[in-house]
Amino acid sequence: MKYLLLLNRVDDALPEPRTAAAETMLREYAEAVQAMAEAGVLVDCAPLTATSAATTVRVRDGVTVLTDGPAAELREQVGGYTIIDCPDLDDALKWAAAMPAARDSSVEVHTIVDTGRNH
Repeated sequence: MKYLLLLNRVDDALPEPRTAAAETMLREYAEAVQAMAEAGVLVDCAPLTATSAATTVRVRDGVTVLTDGPAAELREQVGGYTIIDCPDLDDALKWAAAMPAARDSSVEVHTIVDTGRNH
């Protein structure tokens, strides 16, 4: 079963780039992802640009409306994603708890619905 881990972040809680705290955070993520890869559960993983760089797309009455920025104003925004392939939800939750985002923000775990398509 595949699971999507949405790695949430609080933008103002991120360490300044190129500081010891930022290096520690990057190392902790690399270690968590490496552990997933070694366990054979990692499918894909990547950080996302800041939510302020996002574009929200809505179609209303056949008209496409583009808005700069996130879809909603929330304290936490999605900062990255990880897709894992685990035997069950309990295993996926274990891997989610190993992500640094679980300690200072949150990690949402979603089951990826098998639509029968091969990707």
